[in-house]
Amino acid sequence: MADRDQIRDTVQIYFDSMFESSAEKVRRAFHPSARITGYMQGALAEMTVSDFADFVASQPSAKANAELPRLDVLSIEIAGDTAVTRVRDDYLGLTFLDTLSLLKTDGEWRIYNKLFHVEGEAG
Repeated sequence: MADRDQIRDTVQIYFDSMFESSAEKVRRAFHPSARITGYMQGALAEMTVSDFADFVASQPSAKANAELPRLDVLSIEIAGDTAVTRVRDDYLGLTFLDTLSLLKTDGEWRIYNKLFHVEGEAG
């Protein structure tokens, strides 16, 4: 499978983790040393993968609530065993613009860093 397709698969697992409230999928998508960082309600939020997995698992499942999924992959740039992708997704009633940095380790692409920006209410 081409790198671009593998990255799309990782991004899909990441989105599915939130859509399904799955801590297991968070851990599959993210490198164990990854950080999740951004501003929520004006305050800086910083999380480890474990923190983020626990947070995601504590939220109601959008899939179980029959909400419509929204994930738009806006760009993917690959440089060797590193990549950056920008995605827009809806989560918890908000629209996020996420910048995801990925590393290819042991033949798998995993998210190493997530910077998020809340654009506003999901529409």
